[in-house]
Order: sequence, then structure tokens, then C-alpha cells
Amino acid sequence: MNSIKKIATVALGFAAYSLTDITRAEDEVQDMSDPLAVYTQAGFGITDKGLNIKIGQTYDTGSDTTMGMNIIELKGVFGESLGFRGSDEPLYGHVDDSIDSFRFRNFKVDMTNGRGSQIDANINIDGETGDVSYSLIQALPKWGPMQLYPLAGLGVSAANDSDDGFEIPGAFGVLGFYGKFTVTDNIWINYNPVWLSTLAGSNDYEDGHYAGDSNILAHEFAISYQFTPRFNMRYFANWNEVVDYGDGDHRLEFNYQL
Repeated sequence: MNSIKKIATVALGFAAYSLTDITRAEDEVQDMSDPLAVYTQAGFGITDKGLNIKIGQTYDTGSDTTMGMNIIELKGVFGESLGFRGSDEPLYGHVDDSIDSFRFRNFKVDMTNGRGSQIDANINIDGETGDVSYSLIQALPKWGPMQLYPLAGLGVSAANDSDDGFEIPGAFGVLGFYGKFTVTDNIWINYNPVWLSTLAGSNDYEDGHYAGDSNILAHEFAISYQFTPRFNMRYFANWNEVVDYGDGDHRLEFNYQL
């Protein structure tokens, strides 16, 4: 537990540094509706399990045709005081005011071919578990108001077992896409399904890592409104084939491009 809390402390330090020592990769405003857009940003979300805080900072990749950014998200802040998900619901476990999870993403995109790559690390602080994956994302040509961004990747899971200590119980595969539908100049809709499947590991991991099964189909829906080219509001819903839409995660997120 102490080691994972140290990670959260480092994340908070990184977030503070990002706000004070920002350097922009590009002077022009980026299209915030584009899943492959790279820009320095700050945001916060009001969720059913507390507040989320997000900081994103661009960096120099060393290439004139490639852009990169790091994004840190702290989730579940003041969950007991501000979240409206009941703390006694077993699906979501114990709810308190401390950070319950942490996400770090390193993202790069090649501007010549619309191809991106992403390292995505999700750490559950309370459960002392985490997943780290590497994915490739490709932008396809627009089809009217619609555009798809298929993705595929591989990852590993980690856990801190009370008896055996830190271990990697197995590996998994990721397959899905980001979908964007433009409604107006200021409104767009996203649907992002992801199929996750265990590939190798212990018997318990291979057969039951995803809600008692070897695979799961996860869904994300978002509708967004752009107030200005730099500022938007987004509603997100996340659910899967085990947890229905009503019982899934819901959040209202505000993002500003710096």
C-alpha cells in the first residue's frame, strides 16, 4: 500500500510541475474533438465516485513530424463527501475521500500518416492492482460526419498479494476503436468500445480476470460541447457486458487547452 501511495504523491508533484513549467508543442489551438490531438491541457471531472483531476503536458519528441504528450489523472478525490454512489454498494467497494485510482498515459502521434501510439497505466490504489498496456491507433478517412480510429495492443496486469508480494499474474490483449460523430461545429459524440481478453498467466487469471471470465467487452459513450476552441464540457458513461449502463461509471468533465 505504501509503495502505491508514493506513486500518487509523485503524480501530484508532476501535476504541479506541469502547471508551472508548461511548454507548448504547437502555438496554434488543436482540435479538441480529435482523439489523436496533442495539446497541453488541464481538466477536472465531477463523477459518481468523487472528483477527477487531469493534467496533460506536451513534450519535444525530437522529430519534426511527431508530437507527444503525457497525461496524468487522479480519480475518486473526496468520493465519500462529494460522490453520489453509495459507499455500501459492493460493486464499487469501499468509498472514502482519498484518491482511489491513478492513470498515466504517454501518447505520440505521427502527423504524416495519422498513426498514434499509447502507453496506458491504470492503478487501483485501494485494491493495489494495476494494468499497463501499449496500443497502436490509426485514423481512418472521414466518412461524412463520422470517423473511426481502430486500436490494438498488448498489456500486463500487476497485483500486490498479501502473501506473495508484488506479482504479474498475466498478460492481455486489447482490440477496439474510437468513434467520432460530428453533430455541429460545437457538438460531437464518441462511442469507444474495447474488447479485452487474457492471453497468458495463471489459471485464475486466464479464466476469470474479467468479472469471472477470460474476456469482456467494455463500452464508453461521450457527448461533448465546445464553448470556445480551448474550452469544452463532456459527459462520459462507461459500462460493460456485466455492469449495465445505469450501474456504470458516469462523469461530467471540463477541459481547457493551455
